[in-house]
Amino acid sequence: MVELLAEVTALRQSGGLLFWDQQTYMPKAGARARGNHLAVLSKVAHEKFTAPEIGRLLERLRDWEETLPYDSDEASTVRVARREYEKATRLPPDLVVRHSRARTRAHEAWIEARQKNDYKVFRPALGEMVDIMREVADALGYEDHPLDALLDQQEPGMKTADMEGLFGELRQGLVPLVKAIAEKADAVDDSFLHQPFDRETQMEVCREAAAAVGFDLETRGRIDLSVHPFTIGFSRNDVRFTVRIDEGFFNAGFFASLHEAGHGTYMQGLPERFEQSILHEGASSGLHESQSRLWENIVGRSRAFWQFYYPRLQKRFPEQLGKVSREDFYRAVNKVEPSFIRVEADEVTYNLHIMVRFELEKAVFDRELGLDDLPGAWNEKFRNYLGITPPDDLRGCIQDIHWTFGFGGGFAGYTIGNVASVQLYEKALEEHPGLEEEFAQGEFSNLLRWMNENVHAHGAKFGPQELLERVTGRPLDAGPYLAYIKRKFSDIYGL
Repeated sequence: MVELLAEVTALRQSGGLLFWDQQTYMPKAGARARGNHLAVLSKVAHEKFTAPEIGRLLERLRDWEETLPYDSDEASTVRVARREYEKATRLPPDLVVRHSRARTRAHEAWIEARQKNDYKVFRPALGEMVDIMREVADALGYEDHPLDALLDQQEPGMKTADMEGLFGELRQGLVPLVKAIAEKADAVDDSFLHQPFDRETQMEVCREAAAAVGFDLETRGRIDLSVHPFTIGFSRNDVRFTVRIDEGFFNAGFFASLHEAGHGTYMQGLPERFEQSILHEGASSGLHESQSRLWENIVGRSRAFWQFYYPRLQKRFPEQLGKVSREDFYRAVNKVEPSFIRVEADEVTYNLHIMVRFELEKAVFDRELGLDDLPGAWNEKFRNYLGITPPDDLRGCIQDIHWTFGFGGGFAGYTIGNVASVQLYEKALEEHPGLEEEFAQGEFSNLLRWMNENVHAHGAKFGPQELLERVTGRPLDAGPYLAYIKRKFSDIYGL
């Protein structure tokens, strides 16, 4: 069975390589052919994975599995394969192919819509995607809400009601904090971040920072440019990520590089013995995000990090930053200000961006919101949660690439990741109290090693809640995250 699963993994990784090329270097006119390539690979991988032989082998291995330690590689392989097989066999091959082709069409429509700053260009492809995702949810099955089926694909065991509960708790803690900070908005000046920063120098800085926190660029990774930043791995020894550089705003490229480097260290940290195995994945989308948000925010926006890195950055940009103090820079990169773009949002308002998307997706699945009305509903949510109105579609509902892949459940992992990142970091800090002093010296290896040993080393053996409980002693808990946010930003804004 392991050999059969390895073939499926190789096919999926080959499709991932074609996707990476599509996002980075493929000529625009190659989209239709690339869509065919990806659809064929998706179909073949799906048929191989759902072959009756796999089912028979899983059944034959059931008694043997029960004799093994639960957390052994062998028992975990059978357990995870069975869970994924049961879900995959519910999806007809024709639906898998149609979904793959729809993704390519949606991506090309989204690129054109962004270029024209016009949601209506994307609307037909989005409608097709929503219809397909309704079919996927129905095929997978659910008890309470169709989003449950789609969430389970990203976050095993998570339901719509769970996310609504988490969002409710975060909303209670974050909205008053946003209002309190708004009354002291002038306390932090970030104007010096909004000036010309040379593109090539920014890329050099991105590479340097990613390498500093432990992403191996020498032999196992690379960084490129794309419309929307992402990370993809074909092996622990071939992990690639992209960034988007804004020559007029420093934060956009730099913090994207730390974010994606976090994903990259997870992929590079997966055990070598899991190569080509069904366990060669992260525990979930949200656990992956815990790593990216950890390095981007908890580390990358800390005073200690800038004690180490700011002198280096000033040498790269002496005209822009030579007269800016380290403390003013630290406060600036942590400035809280309602913004239109999710990937550039500050730590306090970021989860409000996710709530907007989650609530709109649910409204569409509940047939309470039609797609023609999506831009208006988006803008209304922004007024209600953030007090601002996007001036156009580009800074509104067509900013994210995610709805070109699927519609429903794809954003929840960001909030799960934010919350889990603090739980994991606090546990690491409990075991290594000197971490922040190490950051100030440019030493990040102990934190990375802790994440390697406690998170990355398990691959996909355990579900996200199970892994969190094993590592931190408790399931997903918004309390530590809210305490961290309030403590940090009360200090910055003198609340």
